[in-house]
Amino acid sequence: MPEAPKPDKELDDAALERRILDLAAELHRRRRAKAPPFDAGKSVVPYAGRVYDEREVQAAVRASLDFWLTLGPEGDALERELAQFLGVRHALLVNSGSSANLVAFMALTSDELERPVRPGDEVITVAASFPTTVNPIVQAGCLPVFVDVDRRTANVDVARLEDARSPRTRGVMLAHTLGNPFDVDSVLAFCKQHDLFLVEDNCDALGSLWKGRLTGTFGDLATSSFYPAHHITMGEGGAVYTSSPALKKIAESFRDWGRDCWCASGCDNTCGKRFRWSWDQLPEGYDHKYVYRHLGYNLKPTDIQAAIGREQLKKLPSFGEARRRNWRALRAKLGELEDVFDFVEATPGSDPSWFGLLMVMRRPDHRKLVEICKGLDARKIGHRRLFGGNLLRQPAYRNVQHRVVGGLEVTDAFMAGGLFLGVYPGLSEEMIDAIARGMVEAVRGARPARVEQEPR
Repeated sequence: MPEAPKPDKELDDAALERRILDLAAELHRRRRAKAPPFDAGKSVVPYAGRVYDEREVQAAVRASLDFWLTLGPEGDALERELAQFLGVRHALLVNSGSSANLVAFMALTSDELERPVRPGDEVITVAASFPTTVNPIVQAGCLPVFVDVDRRTANVDVARLEDARSPRTRGVMLAHTLGNPFDVDSVLAFCKQHDLFLVEDNCDALGSLWKGRLTGTFGDLATSSFYPAHHITMGEGGAVYTSSPALKKIAESFRDWGRDCWCASGCDNTCGKRFRWSWDQLPEGYDHKYVYRHLGYNLKPTDIQAAIGREQLKKLPSFGEARRRNWRALRAKLGELEDVFDFVEATPGSDPSWFGLLMVMRRPDHRKLVEICKGLDARKIGHRRLFGGNLLRQPAYRNVQHRVVGGLEVTDAFMAGGLFLGVYPGLSEEMIDAIARGMVEAVRGARPARVEQEPR
């Protein structure tokens, strides 16, 4: 007879915690086993989603048992591990990729810099973008200068950068579109030649490579998003990273209420002179924990989220391999649509960890595109547009001061005729077949197979 388990009161704390974690894992596995199998035509094929197992569940439970609700030891560990993975000196966790972009750009406005960005300065970007790549420029009182994108890569047309520059230009803020790196060499050379800041929005591209080096490691600052659709997830969350100690300190201040103190949560007097600082208009020895150098925010995630993120980060290389494999498989299956669509390809010199398979109609026709999207919906195939299309046509940007250099014809083409399909690691071969079949049928105008309603 097997020995009966000890009553809980006889277990020490470590053994009791182990039992709780084992039970959490078992519950996850049971629930996963009860999930219905994929049924093409009936099951939804999402364009993206979280991919996890019992290890993330256990990490969240373990962190919750400690009940460290603010950012703490798990956050410290993830910041170190993320910086090490990327090969940068510093990583700061925030509560979203959008917050990461805000913190990164606002760091460039700090008086602690020799030549900070000021209201009225210009920053070059693109309108074929997610809004929060552009919004911090506007929110800081700067002028976004928009250039068109390259139809082959959906990234900035680097030939237009020089035309976009003016005496007021102070920076460039660009995303690696859907995981496809922009021409880093050209952008970096332009920024270095004219002493401009570069912010890399790496939110869709964590794990992508430019000439063998990870994206997000070239700019003065870079950002990631850990929303469930992205390459790894903490639920909500993001990160700012840099190899500049000065920019790290400034970004941390903007993230943490704008304070000058750098003590971690629950710590005091890290600097060793908490009551011995001197400030122009504050009483001598005013508590350093309540000295504010910037007009900051509170944009930290929780330690429970960070615990999940640590497990996700371990899987990032395999996730990237799956994204690349799924992109290649789906692209091959959609070859027969090349009479209708141009498919975005990897920028020469890059190896994308793709966020999606992006295509644009050879002759953009928005009415036809809407019908295709309706057809995909009818077949339960997840899909998305290239975010806001041309942001300048969005209601929120109607009164935003800006400059446009040249035209935005390609940007408008993506708005009128572009969409992308999912390639995330949770897709099976059967799902990829369903995506390809559904896309071909939707484009060719075939009626979706009738799906019988389940009885209520």
